[in-house]
Amino acid sequence: MDNREEVREFLTSRRAKITPARAGLPAGSRRRVPGLRRSEVAALADMSVEYYSRLERGHLAGVSPPLLEAVARALQLDDAERAHLLNLAQAADGSDALTRPRRRRTRDQWKPHRSLQWTLDAITAGPAFVRNGRMDILAANQLARAFYTDLYASPGNQANLARFQFLDPASRGFYPDWDPFADVAVAILRAEAGRNPHDKDLHDLVGELSTRSEEFRTRWGAHNVRSHGTGTKRFHHQVVGELTLAFEGLEMAAEPGLTLTIYTAEPDSPHEEALRLLASWAATQEAHSTPRRASAG
Repeated sequence: MDNREEVREFLTSRRAKITPARAGLPAGSRRRVPGLRRSEVAALADMSVEYYSRLERGHLAGVSPPLLEAVARALQLDDAERAHLLNLAQAADGSDALTRPRRRRTRDQWKPHRSLQWTLDAITAGPAFVRNGRMDILAANQLARAFYTDLYASPGNQANLARFQFLDPASRGFYPDWDPFADVAVAILRAEAGRNPHDKDLHDLVGELSTRSEEFRTRWGAHNVRSHGTGTKRFHHQVVGELTLAFEGLEMAAEPGLTLTIYTAEPDSPHEEALRLLASWAATQEAHSTPRRASAG
């Protein structure tokens, strides 16, 4: 991905979101931009208009961390947006290729350590899985495989959450709140593009989704990023019906770039009972799919 274009569109889109009132500035008259002017951002960041304009044209190489922080404050970036700006600056410096180890992260190439799979299998009360920044599910416990039964059944999906979201009609039934889920999926991919701008598999995925889904293409153009560490979501599972689940996303220290996500239900709630039913169904399904050994004799 073109780093300068990424920087330009990200900074421009963030500037457009900040109104003068939100920045504590007089609105004035005859404004021709929806948000702040470049001159106003420059003043808030305590730098010249010429220098800020150069940054917004995509020239982040060599920019010092204090100046980046000043821009982040002026644009009122949240934690995820600030991290994205720093990642874009790293990529502009070329430091990402020099300092970050190249690790295999595709579903076909990466295999979980035995201890990781043991850990996932030990989680029996809720779906638990490991994904990368491209939203490939790389490892899962039995309940997660049952939870995402539509995803795994989707032809050509390769256990990718974003591809399921935008290309499989079944996602509309699985996600009752489809639009917010779609926003999150794209924001995760956009953040990953900032961290790993030379990831060919990510380029290919974004290209595929942009070509085949207008919903994705529109969201990708918004340049929104976000962290996705905790919250509550609603689902509709084909076997057990409605589920409202809390989730926690944990960055894996031993595997940089991977996230362990665990879904749980409120104790003593109908949703906890639904997860128990799903676990029972999953055990039955896997038992039926396991070949029986021929009897001796």
